[in-house]
Amino acid sequence: MPRTEQSGPGSARSAGRPTLEDVAARAGVGRGTVSRVVNGSPKVSAKARQDVERAIAELGYVPNQAARSLVTSRTDVIALVVPESFARLRSEPYFSDVIAGISDALAATDLQLLLILVRNEHERERLTRYLTARRVDGVLLVSVRRDDPLPDLLDRLDLPAVLGGRRSEREPLSYVHADNAGGARAAVRHLIARDSAAVATITGPLDMEAAGARLAGYREAVAEAGLTLDDALVATGDFTEPGGYAAMRELLDRVPTLDAVFCASDLMAVGAFRALREAGRRVPDDVRVVGFDDSVIARSTEPPLTSVRQPTEAMGRLMVQLLLDEIAEPGRPRRQMVLPTELVVRASA
Repeated sequence: MPRTEQSGPGSARSAGRPTLEDVAARAGVGRGTVSRVVNGSPKVSAKARQDVERAIAELGYVPNQAARSLVTSRTDVIALVVPESFARLRSEPYFSDVIAGISDALAATDLQLLLILVRNEHERERLTRYLTARRVDGVLLVSVRRDDPLPDLLDRLDLPAVLGGRRSEREPLSYVHADNAGGARAAVRHLIARDSAAVATITGPLDMEAAGARLAGYREAVAEAGLTLDDALVATGDFTEPGGYAAMRELLDRVPTLDAVFCASDLMAVGAFRALREAGRRVPDDVRVVGFDDSVIARSTEPPLTSVRQPTEAMGRLMVQLLLDEIAEPGRPRRQMVLPTELVVRASA
């Protein structure tokens, strides 16, 4: 009669993937010591750590992430929150560049990136519940508006967070943004240096600090050159191509003799190009045009677009660095970083 083997205690577990107990037995230490090594605790002797790490390598042990999360209160998930529509996310090069920088900075970590769009009040309430439940270890928030309640929510929850941009110069949260005012000043100085006398501007939405700073930089450059600050030369856009087109048509109706325009984004400059062509105005012969972002769009327009370069991918990488520091050291002081911009001159101005 065939002999039947009886399974002893723990044999079923040993036949599957290695457990914490298997590692402890192999290393000759207690289960708690293995747990501390796996979770990165410093309260382990060098010899015990070495023995445990050797046992892990020999057995091929893989930590149970769900159990580890219960011990460490970590989810290993970072949320990138974008309070914009999918259409805006897809069409605006700024977002793809900053996401590329963020993804690059997270590539060497074990963290997952969760992209969350917030397009309406329902989605905002759902995100509030999600963040309150601490479903992520930290938040990156871009496209920040002055009245956006999300930064205040993150502050109240004391959840590690870094903004791409800021609500104002008094922003209490950590942030990374470009020198928007300085970039705008450089753009307008460049136009004035080429004998432009009636320099217009198309702003972004003025509930965003970046747009307000670019408008301030425009005004500063016009004033320092001794030119008249004329509100008729200022039109409000929305960082989109249709918005730039509509604003350029409005400017031409108001001031047909304008000879230069600083657009607060490359996409709006593309819209301005189209409006100028329809009006029979040549770029740069009749009207010089400068954009902002120095995105891939700037190199593909006809003529190629002079634009203010902001280091968008570098901003994304730095946002991740600041956030990882806040996650690793709860309570550390928040940091605000301003990165320089650079005017890249091409044929449009």
